[in-house]
Amino acid sequence: MSGAAGPLAEAMLAARLFLLAPQSLGGMVLRGGGPARDLVLDTIRAAIPTRRIPPHVDEARLLGGIDIVASLSAGKPVEQRGLLSEAAGSALIAPMAERMDDGLAGRLAQAMDARAGFALVLLDDGIAADERPPACLSDRVAFICDLSQTASLDVEAASSGAIPLTGVAPPGDDVLTTLASVASALGIDSARPLLFALNAARANAALSGRREIAQPDITAAARLVLAPRATRIPEAPPADEPDQAPPPPPPPENEGDGQNQQTQQDIPEDLVLEAALAAIPPDVLEMIAGDRARRGAQGGGGGRRTKSKLRGKPLGARPGLPRGGARLALIDTLRAAVPWQPLRHRESGESRLIVRKDDLRIRRFEERAATVTVFCVDASGSAAAARLAEAKGAVELILAQAYVKRSEVALIAFRGADAEFLLPPTRSLTRARRALAGLPGGGGTPLASGLALARELGTTIAARGNTPFLVFLTDGSANIAADGTPGRQRAGEDARAAARAIAASGLDALVIDIAPRPRPEAQEIARTMQARYLPLPFADAKALSKIVLSAQPEAATA
Repeated sequence: MSGAAGPLAEAMLAARLFLLAPQSLGGMVLRGGGPARDLVLDTIRAAIPTRRIPPHVDEARLLGGIDIVASLSAGKPVEQRGLLSEAAGSALIAPMAERMDDGLAGRLAQAMDARAGFALVLLDDGIAADERPPACLSDRVAFICDLSQTASLDVEAASSGAIPLTGVAPPGDDVLTTLASVASALGIDSARPLLFALNAARANAALSGRREIAQPDITAAARLVLAPRATRIPEAPPADEPDQAPPPPPPPENEGDGQNQQTQQDIPEDLVLEAALAAIPPDVLEMIAGDRARRGAQGGGGGRRTKSKLRGKPLGARPGLPRGGARLALIDTLRAAVPWQPLRHRESGESRLIVRKDDLRIRRFEERAATVTVFCVDASGSAAAARLAEAKGAVELILAQAYVKRSEVALIAFRGADAEFLLPPTRSLTRARRALAGLPGGGGTPLASGLALARELGTTIAARGNTPFLVFLTDGSANIAADGTPGRQRAGEDARAAARAIAASGLDALVIDIAPRPRPEAQEIARTMQARYLPLPFADAKALSKIVLSAQPEAATA
């Protein structure tokens, strides 16, 4: 079990290690569906009790509380156990974990930190690279296994020479030093993965029948725990660097069990790191970049969260009166009223259910806001035709996914002496094509006017409760001032002032430098408006739409 294997074999090994120490390893993430994941789940279900947790479980069912039906029948409050307390000693299986509500994820994370006695298996059914389970839960489980590309179901049978976990000596300083060095080289800052790796190494030793942790155990821990969490690829050491370290002396003949004993110099860190690197997916850097862009995009901007009284995903109820379109949360109202019934019955002398104003609860919903991508295109100069063709193609490709992403697009072009609002926010591909068909080009570069019009549209979109995302296709040069007069110096000052106004408004933005070579002017504009900067001299419509879709903020909810 020391060498790297296919994804299913690695996932099965991770499952066996997890079953040896469910509490100390926390659980695992299984990405991708199909027979491969079912095989891993069957292995887990055959070994320990499991409970399923729905993605939108009611808070009372999760944490416990008053049983309404039993309380009304008994005439006194009757408590019911929550799913978390029922799951003690078992594994909670969470399907569609990529859609899990942040509130539910937070409560599960708190329960795990409080040693609630359950492990967690997150089933990740996401298709896109940015669809992942909540980070607060992924950070609290040891293994992250991707089975989305698994075709073969051939897997090695479980080892028959396993020993109890308590029979393995705790990891020494040499093991800790090696795994810490590998974690640092892979850019892993959290201490949890390192602790998980230590526990996984010990479990692998027990699974292999060893009473002390050896190099194969450390290598397996690095592959299974550290590699999926890598945030960077370390540079390889120089090839011509001589190895002047003398070989270690042979062990004494009377040393028992010498083949399983490891000292610090017996554990080559480079081999452990090499094994971890081999387990990293080839597109890991792209995945990391997309994850960072997504987290950064979710941190700012306005109009991301919309409240609704009538539709959307249910949230917890709150005290209030059912008026102004708000709906009565009957179960929550009864739950609030039941504990007071004995006292109210004694006061009133009645036996019927007594509900008072303070007991009333109203329902809350969260509604996903639409993302509006505003393209602001430099349509001036000799390259205008190519730039406009790129923008047209990108708009059409993004609109093709509008109903899936709940996104709209708008288009602004600046040329000549002013900026022009060509396409209002829309999801209509026909309307967009009609507006794009006669898009003109050529003339001066009124960059300040384009930035100002984009900011105005962005703030209007945010005020309506949607999520604006500004995309500027420009080389950053300007020769027309905000008042329409020519002059590079004044035009540059006005453009920087407009960029500062965008930064002050908190709008998310992306500056795509489409000059033949990256220009400092475009970089300065991006830095001033606190936007992401991307030099892309040879953009085509497909590449441009892919970049915009991966960089735009997700429409958050509330």
